[in-house]
Amino acid sequence: MFRFIAATFLLFVSSSAAALAQADAPTDRAASPLVMASARLIPLLKGEIKPEDYFADSFLAAVPAAQFKALTAQLVAEHGRPISKTKTSQRSPNDATYRVEFEKAFAIVNLSVEPATGKVTGLFLSNIEKRGDSAEKIDAEFAALPGTAGYAVMLLSDDKAPQKKAGRNISQQFAIGSTFKLYILAELAGQIEAGKRKWSDVAPLAHRSFSSQATRNWPENSPATLDTLALQMISVSDNSATDTLLHLLGRENVERRLRSIGHSAPDKTLPFLSTVEAFVLKGDKQLSERYLAAGEAGQSALLKREAAKLTYKDIDAYVFSSPTPKQIDTLEWFASPADIAALLDTIRNSRNDRMLKIMSVNAGPAESRRTDWNYAGYKGGSEPGVVSMSFLGQAKDGKWYAVTGSWNDTEKPVDEGKFSSLMTRLLDSVSGFVE
Repeated sequence: MFRFIAATFLLFVSSSAAALAQADAPTDRAASPLVMASARLIPLLKGEIKPEDYFADSFLAAVPAAQFKALTAQLVAEHGRPISKTKTSQRSPNDATYRVEFEKAFAIVNLSVEPATGKVTGLFLSNIEKRGDSAEKIDAEFAALPGTAGYAVMLLSDDKAPQKKAGRNISQQFAIGSTFKLYILAELAGQIEAGKRKWSDVAPLAHRSFSSQATRNWPENSPATLDTLALQMISVSDNSATDTLLHLLGRENVERRLRSIGHSAPDKTLPFLSTVEAFVLKGDKQLSERYLAAGEAGQSALLKREAAKLTYKDIDAYVFSSPTPKQIDTLEWFASPADIAALLDTIRNSRNDRMLKIMSVNAGPAESRRTDWNYAGYKGGSEPGVVSMSFLGQAKDGKWYAVTGSWNDTEKPVDEGKFSSLMTRLLDSVSGFVE
């Protein structure tokens, strides 16, 4: 995957036949700065236009002309000369996504322009898809990933358990990173359905955690609705919102929910850790050794007994300062692809419209594939050595699917871009698994 990093860009990926058939919007006929820049995109990639004549200074400061030329030369050498481009979506008059056809592949390009000058401020190329892609090729690439990886494509229906359409290592337990937050969302929706809570209930943000971009500057105990906390937890994976909800709903209740959904190895992932507890344990060798030496009951008792040592201020600030995976095979949240498919099916079966809307705010790598589906929901998770991506989708024919995958490597970081490309190709191939 080639990434041209610019001053401003967003990642959108799309390859639907419907999108390819779309005519250019009226703005294209008006010869806007965006249209003029897009018209020069193929000549640029062919090397017929100088980067200095195409890009704004802010882009060239991040990606100098020589570097851009070297990257495009490598791109052409591997995938052939660029042939054509088709617009697939447009977010503003100055920002759109295009599908670019090469001799041997297709790719997605997000283009942003500065309206005053017409110069390009953002060009982001992603999701290179080889011609003649197939389920067999995708499966072979999953098999070739270093470490361990697995995925599942499951057809969901009202009267049957999820039906496997494709998969690899679907029963193997993987570290899933922040994908675990879907269990908390399911318990929240369950308590709301039971009349114990309402989405509009207000709670203080009482549990500060590490890596909480959405709530980082919020004052302590800022009031927020449960709806807001859930949105932050799922759409941007905010850890403070996550821990606040976990403590509010009750760890034991979330654990019961996990068991009732049908997790195949609950002892692997229980007790259900908060993000703060996981971060502290990963950075405290003595405490983690005591924790791991105990059984589930002993671990639960330790979490209560040592609660004063498992707080935000106790997190080792350097725990993730290096890319080396940190105890991802022991101190994590675990689930198999089949377990996550069951979780997604539970979410679908709940018929809780608000929960489904929360899951659809951020479609992850499938963002511009929304036009391919009646509904697209997503949650992912990652840390050094871990990446997990899960999609819940309703196809145009009304059928529901769970598409989920995880990749773990205890020795070195995983390539999240490569995995993202595999998962989006898997989504694009879903129709090929339907009988």
